Amino acid sequence: QVQLGESGGGLVQTGGSLRLSCAASGSILSINNMGWYRQAPGKQRELVAGFTSGGSTNYADSVKGRFTIYRDNAKNTVYLQMNSLKPEDTAVYYCNARIVTREIYWRADDYWGQGTQVTVSS
Repeated sequence: QVQLGESGGGLVQTGGSLRLSCAASGSILSINNMGWYRQAPGKQRELVAGFTSGGSTNYADSVKGRFTIYRDNAKNTVYLQMNSLKPEDTAVYYCNARIVTREIYWRADDYWGQGTQVTVSS
């Protein structure tokens, strides 16, 4: 049993900052391709920021220079630091990871957090 617990969303004014957290718990053997997605009203879900299995990072063009993804491997936690927030950043943000468990060690499964709401007012 694996769970991704998200926290850190909220309501901020334009130019403000938030830090999202996503902690994976359970019988985890390994985690690969961990990242953040978001879905705004009336739009499809999109990749915001993520890690590759080699440790490199990638960002959506719309957030480059404002958002930073980082992780604490000892805690199985990934963070998204969001600065200079804009109204167009308003969305539900989802943590995603591909995880290999100790019980089903021969394959990786896709897991999603429950989502956390970020609202930026003008």
